Amino acid sequence: MSKAYFINKVLATTVVGSYPVVKAGGFKSLFDPLGSAVETAVTDMIGAGIDIISDGQVRGDMIGAFAGKLPGIKGQEVVGKIQPAASAITVTDTKYAISKFPKVKGIVTGPSTLAHGLHISTPMYRNKEELALDLAAALVVEARSLEAAGAAVLQIDEPILSTGVADLATGKQAVEMIASSVRIPVCMHVCGNIANVIDEILKYNVGVFDFEFSKNQANLDILSRRDLTGKMLGYGCVDSTTDTVETVPEIRKRIEKAVEYFDPKILLIDPDCGMRMRTREAAYWKLKNMCEAAKEVRLAL
Repeated sequence: MSKAYFINKVLATTVVGSYPVVKAGGFKSLFDPLGSAVETAVTDMIGAGIDIISDGQVRGDMIGAFAGKLPGIKGQEVVGKIQPAASAITVTDTKYAISKFPKVKGIVTGPSTLAHGLHISTPMYRNKEELALDLAAALVVEARSLEAAGAAVLQIDEPILSTGVADLATGKQAVEMIASSVRIPVCMHVCGNIANVIDEILKYNVGVFDFEFSKNQANLDILSRRDLTGKMLGYGCVDSTTDTVETVPEIRKRIEKAVEYFDPKILLIDPDCGMRMRTREAAYWKLKNMCEAAKEVRLAL
């Protein structure tokens, strides 16, 4: 897949997705309490210099934001057959981001991660694998809506896959059900240590694999010995678990390490994971410094 297919820039920067929720008061917030948080997230990402932004994913955690809208689920209980949401879940916020910036990624929580975040309380499903496949079918509708809205890339978040808890064959089938339903490039984000799952993960038919490397430096060694066969790599080089802001030279060093192993043309530069739990100031400066570090490496190539 050509990088120019969705952004024509070496070492382009992006986000994994979420941003701190910054609420504002005022009359407008009575109608949409989190609308200002979306606006803040989008403004900050653009201001930091991110090349492919998100809507900030401020409407809830990755399980609740989707599960809360899908028929067949009440709270965290699966009580009936999963159906697509009555209306698009994330499209309104994604459209807002697109109205402010040309390159926006649409994001859905992966079927396996969703399935393992829910409790089955119906004989309709015998196990999480059956549940994951029906969740994938429901999320196809969301993915197509994001593509129609103008998302430049679709990201499927599957953090559960690195844990060894989820069935990787079912995970593959579920992810590919969504990925094959759209024509835009598809990225799959898997955080954590990928040592035990990497050979199976690389068989997933997606265009971009996104992993964390700043907290899991061993992932770079593991991946450098694998053939990415024309796939792109989302390179997490900023620690999302702390408010400590890495300096530009620190992040630059991490990016330079990646360039030693991989063609910079296949690399997308991003944080390890979402920034939802960080302060706004920390999140902004982590992104700002990351963009500056990427720019310095880009100019030095």
